[in-house]
Amino acid sequence: MKSHYDVVILGAGLAGLSLARQLLLSTQKDVLLLEKRTAVPPSRQKVGEATVQLSGYYFSKTLDLEEHLLSEHFMKYNLRFFWKTPGLENDAYEDYSQSYIRNLSNIATYQLDRNKLEGELLRLNRENERFEFHSGVSDLDVALSVNGSSHKVSFGQGGQRIDLQATWVVDTTGRAKFLARRLGITKSSPLRHGATFFWVDGLVNVEKLTALSHPESLTHKNRTALGHLPVFLSTNHFMGEGYWFWVIPLHGKTSLGLVYDSARLPEDEVSSPEKVIERVCRDFPLLARDLRKRQIVDQGLYRNFSYDCQQTISANRWALSGEAGRFTDPLYSPGGDLIALHNTLITDAILTDDQEALEVKTRLHELLVWAFYESYVPGYAVGYDTLGDQECFGMKYGWELTVYFTFYVFPFINQVFTHKEFVIPFLELFARLGTLNHKLQAFLADYYQWKKNRPATFHTPVYFDFTSFEPLKKAEELFYQVGLSPAECIRKLKQQIANVEKFARFIAVHIYSVVLNDASLLTNKQLAETLKIENLQFDEEIMRRECSCLAEEKEPKFAKMAASFNGLFPPNLPDALPGATKDGIQQFNLRETAGPIHGLSEPGRDG
Repeated sequence: MKSHYDVVILGAGLAGLSLARQLLLSTQKDVLLLEKRTAVPPSRQKVGEATVQLSGYYFSKTLDLEEHLLSEHFMKYNLRFFWKTPGLENDAYEDYSQSYIRNLSNIATYQLDRNKLEGELLRLNRENERFEFHSGVSDLDVALSVNGSSHKVSFGQGGQRIDLQATWVVDTTGRAKFLARRLGITKSSPLRHGATFFWVDGLVNVEKLTALSHPESLTHKNRTALGHLPVFLSTNHFMGEGYWFWVIPLHGKTSLGLVYDSARLPEDEVSSPEKVIERVCRDFPLLARDLRKRQIVDQGLYRNFSYDCQQTISANRWALSGEAGRFTDPLYSPGGDLIALHNTLITDAILTDDQEALEVKTRLHELLVWAFYESYVPGYAVGYDTLGDQECFGMKYGWELTVYFTFYVFPFINQVFTHKEFVIPFLELFARLGTLNHKLQAFLADYYQWKKNRPATFHTPVYFDFTSFEPLKKAEELFYQVGLSPAECIRKLKQQIANVEKFARFIAVHIYSVVLNDASLLTNKQLAETLKIENLQFDEEIMRRECSCLAEEKEPKFAKMAASFNGLFPPNLPDALPGATKDGIQQFNLRETAGPIHGLSEPGRDG
């Protein structure tokens, strides 16, 4: 072994292996990767399989793994959500209401077999002469420098003690949080969510959990809305108040998991795969057609998986990536996104030799990754209730996905998050959405609680394509705008702010129209223009007073979305609303997009 390395990475999981690959592809640095396990990848199955647009782009394009992903993993067919339909038995696929994106995204996403992917990353890294890997290390010790000299790294291996120095040390040890614990910078999270997950042998294909014969299923009328692409390729979510159950395909097995808010679902009721199977078969009877007969091949659980960190990168040339620093919630598959963002910023910092420039960059990078983490929290902290209602979740997910496409994916594919001239104005724009997102998430949660006492009356499944929301369609079009400079990206985001805020206004106006039972509010020009969306309050009397003196001038800007969305959920709206029907309708849209979502929080922390 050498006595000095440019970069020492602690932990050979997905974050560490990906960072090593990125450094080897984009720099001339030498990399030492240390892992305490003797087997990489491990024999136990690893959780965290779903990617979304940002992580899909990172693994396939940035890390140049596209061929491997297409040959060894399933290409993903977006995220899909299921709810029971009132009045039906819900013991068959055709009984369930669904929300989805029917067309594939311009950016491919994948269902990852983590063990296979990590094995391939290690193989590719080992082909590079600037990479060195040691597993089975013990008694790891790191003495971080604070005066610009090299860090000291020491560990045991094969009965010997090895001492070396490193310019950079990056912790990717996951939940072990090696550096964060030593530095005393761990921090609790406001989220109190748990998960029990497991893998079963073979493919769980939800389309085949049906009472129909095979020929009948091929020509069932729901194909008009849902199309013919394999639904099992989606990350399928079965939704309930305060919890959701995932079904993710891998080659030869299926990943299953229940994620829950501990305040709404007692941990002891779902603390094993067997208990989870009984719970979901009771809550979603179609799953009883399959899950009880499956062989469980591996399992795991987290009673409380969310946590925070005070700092993740330093001008003293250390950093944390992946779960070594922060983790929120798996609902929208953000883990790979945070790895992609952190690794990209860390790589940029490692390439910065000037100390003064490094100090500026690390301050901006830290603020950026903190803002990204915090942006997930409101939707998870106050929004888990709304998972149980298709209408509420449709607005929530549509809003968050619009923000995600605009403020996460678009800048990342243009590679501008490492440019100071982009990041400073970006954070200013991002902050504008902070207060709005907090208020909107709370407004939706309150609307859900109000609506619970007014159950829907339709008795046929509702099919809703999220791209019926025009602002989401416009946000997805940003995927085709690549090669823009930092200044051009900022100009584009400033233009898109109006699109994002238009969506927030539509959500607020829709809720006003339902609560006040007045469909005319959907096209009221004064309400659309004057509603203070940054200060929304769910108070029926206040809402009524605000609408009592409105002028009758009409504004058609929401008419198209109102016809396609409001008509699906009409319990408190008059039949005259275009598309409304007491029995529900099937709604679909031929538009290209797909994905996950992320909310925004209000940046602003001491220091």
